[in-house]
Amino acid sequence: MSNDLFGIHAAALELHSQRMGLLASNIANAGTPGFKAKDIDFAGALRASERGTEVDRAAAGATLYRVPVMPSLDGNTVELQGEQVAFSENAVGYSATLEFIRGRVDTVTRALRGD
Repeated sequence: MSNDLFGIHAAALELHSQRMGLLASNIANAGTPGFKAKDIDFAGALRASERGTEVDRAAAGATLYRVPVMPSLDGNTVELQGEQVAFSENAVGYSATLEFIRGRVDTVTRALRGD
């Protein structure tokens, strides 16, 4: 039912949430020697989800290691400023998707009440 009601936005919200966790992990490990930063190819994961792949599996298949612009000597590939920008952009996408879903729920609620 959620696919019929929310369309692609349900999967998008789940992917934004998973990506947020991954980016937060990257930021938290910015000082950990040897830590390899990862990110989810959001568009690729969303396409896989549209083709019927389970969202968790789509996210796992679209998770890639980041290639740093300036690698550190300790092997850590987290570039803090880039991670913070990606986190902020993802947070905006999450909020926008959540607002769309909230609007859809409000519309259905009004329809059920007969407003």
